[in-house]
Amino acid sequence: MTVLVTGASGMLGRAVARQLLADGTPVRTFQRTPSGVPGVDDHLGSVDDGVAVRAAVQGCSGVIHLAAKVSFTGAAADFDRINVEGTRLVLESARAAGVRDVVYVSSPSVAHSGASLIGVPAGPADPVHARGNYARTKAVAELLALAGSAPDFRVAAVRPHIVWGPGDTQLVQRVIDRARARRLPLLDGGAALIDTTYVDNAATAIVACLDRMDQAQGQALVVTNGEPRPIAELIAAICRSGGVAPPRWSIPGSLARSAGAVIERSWQRAGRTGEPPMTRFLAEQLSTAHWFDQRHTRSVLHWTPAVGLDEGFDRLASHYRR
Repeated sequence: MTVLVTGASGMLGRAVARQLLADGTPVRTFQRTPSGVPGVDDHLGSVDDGVAVRAAVQGCSGVIHLAAKVSFTGAAADFDRINVEGTRLVLESARAAGVRDVVYVSSPSVAHSGASLIGVPAGPADPVHARGNYARTKAVAELLALAGSAPDFRVAAVRPHIVWGPGDTQLVQRVIDRARARRLPLLDGGAALIDTTYVDNAATAIVACLDRMDQAQGQALVVTNGEPRPIAELIAAICRSGGVAPPRWSIPGSLARSAGAVIERSWQRAGRTGEPPMTRFLAEQLSTAHWFDQRHTRSVLHWTPAVGLDEGFDRLASHYRR
């Protein structure tokens, strides 16, 4: 039976669609621009368009919902419309169409209040203390999704953490561009230990969740490579892959967090588009530890990452050489 993948024009969405096709599963995609994945049935539209969403879910047995507004800045109403109301519409439409299983692709930021997370499992989504509109609305949407899980409509949430890989414009290209422009400082020397996830591993985990819904339903599962490393080491590896020198200068994390808050407010008041050079959330992510206990996730999903970080960076370097 056909599986619908929303948000398949993004790096992770494309990887999920390709993984499903490789497993022999018919795939329909739904996003605002063509997915570019050969072999899928592309449907174009936005998740806040009820007519388009209802048409996309018809005849599907499962839904993997990745579509979201992902940004450090922007109007709160836009995040609510896409991330919360869009998710509500996908869920309601899927249930009405007789879809059995839904995987909601969430984020560990839904349970991050700004303090370090050291070897922890998936904590409860907390919209009240989440940092920024993206994390807040993803937390609200995750709670909404899991609250609707039932024997005849099974829902689980997967929280892939800091997904990267070839073709990544959200993290990798920004790191490389800022390093090339000498606008990428380390915070507190880049000593914070963090987990990341190579894109192919995130994709196989999400597909595994759909396959293991009998065990995963009703749960939120954090997915990472399980190889926490100092952020300075990770940034240096990304920079070397892209052929640029890694940053050598550092500023105190406390200073970056204060400056990020000021810059973010100024950016919004000025009505500027694009991403500001620093926000409080970004400074917190770059200066606090966040790595996760993966034992429960791997037990439930019967899954382990196939691509280690070093192999991932080799693949990233090959991508940039090409």
